[in-house]
Amino acid sequence: MKRRNFIQNAAITSSGLLAGKLSYAAPAKAGKKELFELREYEIHFGGNQNALHAYLEKALIPAFNKFGVKTVGVFKEIGKSEPAKVYVLIVYPSMEDYGDINMKVKSDNDFKQNSAEWDKVPADKPVFNRYNSSLLVAFDNMPSLKVPAKETRIFELRTYEGYNEDAVRRKVKMFNTEEFTIFDRTKLNRVFFGEAIAGPNLPCLTYMITFKDMEERDKNWAAFGADADWKKVSNDPMYANTVSNIRRVFLEPVPYSQV
Repeated sequence: MKRRNFIQNAAITSSGLLAGKLSYAAPAKAGKKELFELREYEIHFGGNQNALHAYLEKALIPAFNKFGVKTVGVFKEIGKSEPAKVYVLIVYPSMEDYGDINMKVKSDNDFKQNSAEWDKVPADKPVFNRYNSSLLVAFDNMPSLKVPAKETRIFELRTYEGYNEDAVRRKVKMFNTEEFTIFDRTKLNRVFFGEAIAGPNLPCLTYMITFKDMEERDKNWAAFGADADWKKVSNDPMYANTVSNIRRVFLEPVPYSQV
């Protein structure tokens, strides 16, 4: 009798777990959000940037495109920075696709062939020192990247650090429920918004906006700062102390960038 009851209870429990998995999987699929990998290459003093760009354009980007990454952006900083940096934005369809796509890229024969020259860069002539990589999950109310029109543009990349995880969660909520509407009204043109799940300077979120030029950028940020709704929400105690540090960089796309 005890054995029969145990089997029945186990069957009921298994069915419950399966049902739970199915009920969990359905909304996850319905609410699929992109995963952004943001790489920051710090170029070695005297390093051959052309070699890196050739590798990105001829080997890495075609391989990612081949296996389901539709968009890869490549940017350089506006002005002359020391050390020079190159930024690469890889847009995966979802967090679940990240590992699978990278494994396929690494084992792809075309990628290996197209990477041959890059792999031959000698140790005494490194192109870059190291690169940082951050993984960012798209926000609920902006689940995918918006590719701007193919015209002369500048990009502003911002990272907001929080003093703890709750501060970042509240700032994400602030964007999702309040700020996106104000951004759109004041023409802070959204490209992507992501909450970091891996990388430096955690906890933090990163987003990218775009403008025709710096003049338009300054004008639109001024409009945002003067907006009545922004003034109201920025004084809401719910969102107090959500940002402890802001990192900002201005970028321009390289000719082969897909963003």
